[in-house]
Amino acid sequence: MSSADSFRAFFQWLTTPAVLAGLIAIASVTLLAIAGGQALRTWRRRRVDPEQASWQTHLIDGALVAAPVLFALILMLVARGVLVAFASSTAVVDTALQLASALLLVRLGVYGLRLFLGHETWFDAWEQRIVLAVWVLVSLELLDWLEKIQNTLERIKLIPGRNVFSLWELLKGIVVVSVFVFVTTLIARTIERRLMRVDAIALSTRIGISKFSYFILVGIGVLLGINAAGVDVTTLNVLTGAIGLGLGFGLQTIAGNFVSGFVLLMDKSIKPGDVISFTAHTGTSTENFGWVQELRGRYVVVRDRDGVETLVPNQNLITNSVINWSYSDQRVRIRLPVTVSYDDDPEVALELLLDAVRDHPRILREPKPVTRLMAFEDYGMRLEVRFWIADPMNGVNNVRSDVNRAIWRVFNEHGIKIPVAQREIRMLDNVPPRSVLPRPAGRERDED
Repeated sequence: MSSADSFRAFFQWLTTPAVLAGLIAIASVTLLAIAGGQALRTWRRRRVDPEQASWQTHLIDGALVAAPVLFALILMLVARGVLVAFASSTAVVDTALQLASALLLVRLGVYGLRLFLGHETWFDAWEQRIVLAVWVLVSLELLDWLEKIQNTLERIKLIPGRNVFSLWELLKGIVVVSVFVFVTTLIARTIERRLMRVDAIALSTRIGISKFSYFILVGIGVLLGINAAGVDVTTLNVLTGAIGLGLGFGLQTIAGNFVSGFVLLMDKSIKPGDVISFTAHTGTSTENFGWVQELRGRYVVVRDRDGVETLVPNQNLITNSVINWSYSDQRVRIRLPVTVSYDDDPEVALELLLDAVRDHPRILREPKPVTRLMAFEDYGMRLEVRFWIADPMNGVNNVRSDVNRAIWRVFNEHGIKIPVAQREIRMLDNVPPRSVLPRPAGRERDED
């Protein structure tokens, strides 16, 4: 039978009264189900708080997910009863019932999988697409169309020759590898979520184990998917060799960052929450510092006091000097120099400096603040007050500002002066010019 005859026969079957009645019933049921689902979602937005995360909320969401399809199934059963009462054929409605039942099961299964993975994952954005893809495959199998499509795609040869590679094999390989990668990613995420709850293990170690297991499992999933798709893994030697060559030339920096990331996680030199400075400053610098937000596979996220997040490559933290203010202890000492006049008593000034830092809530009482007379300089005596804080991630400049304001206030109250540089310039007028003496005659003869 030619394609024109097949199309004509299909059109004649489609225009029969029984098929038209079934299609009209299915279309009516679909519209009513969509309207009912929209009404339920509107009710849900008005009555249920979306921020709640209890089992009642999940149950309501699951009911809303299944409600339109379930409503459509009920209406289809009613439509089927009406067709039976009028002695009309119910083949189209029976097929629609099978497809709707499959959609209901797929929709509930994917919703349960989303709950298992948790919120704010990549699965949220792909949920509808996954439901549609799985339901289409199940529907093709229920309608016995999958085998026909397979035979058609197998006749399309992409790589002719001794080892024939058809379009069907390509699509099957993509689907199988995607499924294996999805399953291994699901397992890796589950391991990561369970591992991050174990407080007995250090946070950096937990992150390292989770990242390592993620890459290993995904790699295994890719290899298993390729093997399950019918591709001999030993034939990938050329591909792995090309990847190795690429790592040697163009991808060595990326590979170095990944390896450096695992080194940082294993040796615990930098971990989330640490306050670091990665710009070659020494001591308790007050600028260009931040605290570690995340340790990623290729970079470290460092957030400063201005809310700016800097992505520092892992390799930079391995090869360059990094100041970790909270490596073993988060306490940081701050030194503030102050110059006072020679007309003032330095003992009084030192006591006033202690008074200026005594009542600040962020300055530690142990170790105690201390003051020092550091040097006698040109314009005054240089004093210094030293104190410790335990939370540098909350800022250092703000503590400096508070202490400087307190010093200025107590110095003004007690008459302590902070000198400024002064210079004296003398202007000399009516200075007689120097007389020019004649050179001796003998000197001139000697030079000649």
